[in-house]
Amino acid sequence: MTVCLADNHEAVELILRIILGLEDIKIKSVRTQEVMKNLQGRSAILDVHVVDSEGKEFDVEIQRSDAGAGVKRARHNSSLLDAHILKPGEDTEDIPDSYVIFITENDVMGKGQAVYHIRRYVETDEGKELFGDGSHILYVNGKYRGNDEIGRLMHDFSCADPDEMNYETLAKRARYFKQDEEGVKAMCKMLEDMRNEAELEKAKKIAVCMIKAGKMPLEDIANYTELSLDMVEELERQAMQLA
Repeated sequence: MTVCLADNHEAVELILRIILGLEDIKIKSVRTQEVMKNLQGRSAILDVHVVDSEGKEFDVEIQRSDAGAGVKRARHNSSLLDAHILKPGEDTEDIPDSYVIFITENDVMGKGQAVYHIRRYVETDEGKELFGDGSHILYVNGKYRGNDEIGRLMHDFSCADPDEMNYETLAKRARYFKQDEEGVKAMCKMLEDMRNEAELEKAKKIAVCMIKAGKMPLEDIANYTELSLDMVEELERQAMQLA
């Protein structure tokens, strides 16, 4: 599904319109598997990073594992998204709304709802009011199958046969990658690239641990991890800067 959404403004607009109820949303850009750097801590790879015509930013995470949709991860992704929105010199009051949306295979909240909208409130003796900081976190229950738009959308997210999908916008792209010869080749290439990228990131993490241990020359670390010496040296420089 992440691959099907790459550069697919029509499909992303459909998904956000249904989940958020924003009938007039217009997408400006869509980037998939985007690395959001954090020089002072852990970075993140966003499944689908979206910016709309009003500058609102969306991180759509598609998760099969409940562990990948933890509440602390939602907080981390939200903070990274906000930190990258404003440019130097811009006023914090001008920061646009941001949305972190987890579409999960299971009902991770366990309450049987289609969509869970996590909000911040100001609590007083008179009750509570919305904080209204423009930061939104939502969980979409992939198990939900109600007779409404969100139920039909969740059916399509788990549907293996494009001909049985409800929304042609999604079925058309899925059909291309599953049935068209060129689409199948493209999908295989993307999966291979993703595997290679995952292996590279794993090797980098191992190299950083070995560098921090300080028990082995950089040349040996490069040999063991099959990384280039230049890359290991760059990882050492980055580790020193963060130390």
